Amino acid sequence: MDISVTRDVFRLAQVFTISRGSRSEAQVLTVRISDGGATGWGECVPYARYDETLDSVTAQIENLPARFDRAELQGLLPAGAARNAVDCALWDLEAKRSGKRVWDLAGLPKPGPEITAYTLSLDTPEKMREQAALNAHRPLLKIKLGTPDDMPRVEAVRAGAPKARIIVDANEGWSADVYADLAPHLVRLGVSLVEQPLPAGDDEALRGIERPLPVCADESCHDRQSLPTLAGKYDVVNIKLDKTGGLTEALALREAALKQGYDVMVGCMVGSSLAMAPAVLVAQGAMVTDLDGPLLLAEDRDNALTFDEVGVHPPSSDLWG
Repeated sequence: MDISVTRDVFRLAQVFTISRGSRSEAQVLTVRISDGGATGWGECVPYARYDETLDSVTAQIENLPARFDRAELQGLLPAGAARNAVDCALWDLEAKRSGKRVWDLAGLPKPGPEITAYTLSLDTPEKMREQAALNAHRPLLKIKLGTPDDMPRVEAVRAGAPKARIIVDANEGWSADVYADLAPHLVRLGVSLVEQPLPAGDDEALRGIERPLPVCADESCHDRQSLPTLAGKYDVVNIKLDKTGGLTEALALREAALKQGYDVMVGCMVGSSLAMAPAVLVAQGAMVTDLDGPLLLAEDRDNALTFDEVGVHPPSSDLWG
């Protein structure tokens, strides 16, 4: 097999801000694996929150042996961005060599479109109300929060988009006291889910707090090994391929989480349609789909995913899988 790694940069349509900082572009790694006259590809987004950099993830991929299969890959790299791009490239390679779609190879039903959240980045209440009003036609909005002064932001978004379903993401930015104070007001404003309200290292406090709306584990849930630590604290798990280390583990995590009584959210880092394509398979039937990365970009891959009034559609074979 021939494996190559390239760095690609996609400009964002506007500056994107969460509680940990802002960005104006998405920097991704693209992996291509060629074998037997076919080439498969995948994309990942190294994430500083998990001590990943473009250089460190590139080194992980370049240090892989000359030949391995998808099952062997699970033991060669840990869950994370590097394994994600390689795993998805191997799925795409197998699809191209076999002439079958990935969902057929995985034994999954043919996927359809899924309504996806559209994310409003952290800003002043006035700016967030403007963002909400511009996107009030969308059925599901996700609000980036994570400060002690978030209540005016939620009020502003609800005023700007009175009919939209709303979920909020604190990105580990609240304390237990802040969450306990905000939760009844989130319910009053019709918020249907709160994502990672407390830091992953401090989320034991969730055991002793009433959860009047579903609480979703994001930074607290990476792969199936995370599940035993979530009991009694979370109602939903957010599956992101850059955390699970690819489609293979993402599908396994979804199955295990559902069996253990969790609802499933399928999320993403800010990346191109290539990164979202395999996640659409995982998102089938999910409680929440949050695969809006391409909607936040000013530019995208060729043969990009289709987004319309019924949601994000599965990829064409010209893109992936």
